[in-house]
Amino acid sequence: MAAALKVTQVRSAIGTKPKHRGTLRALGLGRIGKSNVLPDRAEIRGMIARVPHLVSVEETEVTS
Repeated sequence: MAAALKVTQVRSAIGTKPKHRGTLRALGLGRIGKSNVLPDRAEIRGMIARVPHLVSVEETEVTS
């Protein structure tokens, strides 16, 4: 079993910097309430660290 992160967009990207909007798109988000389960890797953690004011993060387990 691998660790994963469930990332949910909780605030709008309207009025944010273009880099922040691009980071949200790279995380697979695009509207408030949308969630995506991503692997717990350093690259993903770095993207989340760039937009912590727009997303909420939960740690989960992925079973294949």
